[in-house]
Amino acid sequence: MPSQGSDSGSNPDGSTIVTNFKFLVNIEYIMELRSLKLKEQYRSDEDDIISDFLIPCLNNCIQYDRALEYVTLRGLTTLSLGFHNSTPNARMRLISGHQFGIKDLNMMKKLFTKNGNGWKNFNPELIRDVKLEQIRRLVNDGNLMLKIGIPSSEDIDGTFSEKIGIFRDANGDSVAFSGTSSVMFARKSKNFETIDVFTSWNDKSRVETKINDFERLWLNETSSVKIYDFEYAEKHNLLKYSSEWAVNPN
Repeated sequence: MPSQGSDSGSNPDGSTIVTNFKFLVNIEYIMELRSLKLKEQYRSDEDDIISDFLIPCLNNCIQYDRALEYVTLRGLTTLSLGFHNSTPNARMRLISGHQFGIKDLNMMKKLFTKNGNGWKNFNPELIRDVKLEQIRRLVNDGNLMLKIGIPSSEDIDGTFSEKIGIFRDANGDSVAFSGTSSVMFARKSKNFETIDVFTSWNDKSRVETKINDFERLWLNETSSVKIYDFEYAEKHNLLKYSSEWAVNPN
């Protein structure tokens, strides 16, 4: 979904995809990632990964890039509300695998495709619909983008399951992390996990590697995996239902 200042590339069939964008950020709300007291590692038995790491970084960044195995509507709603309430006009780019819970995928088709016109029939008095309406606005404004990763090599048996995340602030600093499989750091997640954290001021080379890895994915320049806009993937029947992840969005 192009926005002002965007550059364009193309999907495998030649259709347009967004490859870059500029920020329209109210600096009044922006703090600094460098001001945070971050650890090199967060582990479930010692840390609250959400409260100790995710939320502070979200509150201090203008861009959040995330590659993950799958997206649930519950996680997307929680993350979007928390992120954009604390940092207005911030941007979020997500790359997910192509399998979704049944209810999640049906709703995301309404959120991320131009043909999702059933939105006008939603009851705005329901809190769930209000939250979803906010996500829809973020998508329309170009502040929330979702792409789909699908392995394209016979050597890869399974789905796209990259696990990296990158926060960037208005000063040009970045924090990267890897190692978690949690879909969106949803508060109800009970996974036992460890994440490794790298900062641009202490480990510039490692952070630049993570940024380059994500950008190559976003631009569909990574071998053995193809990246599609959500709408393109939906239109060409590339998205699949997965009963394993049939999460109730309520």
